[in-house]
Amino acid sequence: MSVAITGVGLLLPGLTDPQGLLGPAVSGADPVDPAALIGKKGLRYKDRATQIGLCLASAALADAGLLDDGGLTVPGERVGIVVSTNLGNADTVCRAVATIAKEGTTGLSPMDTPNASSNITASEAAIRFDLRGPNLTVCNGVTSGLDAVRWAALTVRSGRADHMLVLGVEPDNDVTRALVGGPVVDGGAAVVLGRTAESTRAKVTLGPAVRGASLAACADELARTAPGAAGWLTDDPALVPVGAEHFGLHGWGECSGALGVLQCAAAAGWAATGRTEPVYALLGGAGAPSAGLALTPCGPSS
Repeated sequence: MSVAITGVGLLLPGLTDPQGLLGPAVSGADPVDPAALIGKKGLRYKDRATQIGLCLASAALADAGLLDDGGLTVPGERVGIVVSTNLGNADTVCRAVATIAKEGTTGLSPMDTPNASSNITASEAAIRFDLRGPNLTVCNGVTSGLDAVRWAALTVRSGRADHMLVLGVEPDNDVTRALVGGPVVDGGAAVVLGRTAESTRAKVTLGPAVRGASLAACADELARTAPGAAGWLTDDPALVPVGAEHFGLHGWGECSGALGVLQCAAAAGWAATGRTEPVYALLGGAGAPSAGLALTPCGPSS
């Protein structure tokens, strides 16, 4: 069964068009303002990652034709969600720990405490958009984004859901900056996955997904199983063969768990420019657990 990206949402400072991921980052852009995108209602007491995630979910579901002014256009029990975020609510957790150390548990806010749950973004998106299918959060480091896409694709292929929303989001704040040693992306991307044969909105078909002990091993396996990539989404330009295009997706800060989903959004942007060749998305490092995914534009007939 073939699975495709049927909807895309992108939210970065100064950028909402996936094609923009194929160019340089917009410098000096204002931070993302969730209230300006989806309204203030329901955002109070939500952590930054969740606020951005709700915006991304709204954009991707609408792009896939699954959301209109009246809500979901398909049964909610057939739509699930996977969120990739390594840093998402770290600020809330640190704030809660500091409060307990200083005041005890009585000092905790009953409105803020739920945000300390690691699955808060996935839960809030599911509640807001009535997504009653499988609900997962992936937070396993550098490969997290592509792993989330892989789990979502497996869920569709298994028949447990007809559509899966994948969010990759990371917030920028003092806590996340301290953890990674610099600015964080403060945004992310979302994609909706569905069965290629059943969608008129298919943009990119998901090809082989691989894991290996290094980026090079993953690149070799993708080249063997899905040859002919003309675009490479990777932090390691040394892997890119002569004649292929390289996209590092730099300039917005540390992307962490959002990076793999941003790569998939970039692949959709690649398809939107009229390119038909496959793209490889690669995450990891030399001697470190790595992941790869091949993505092929569906073409105008899809």
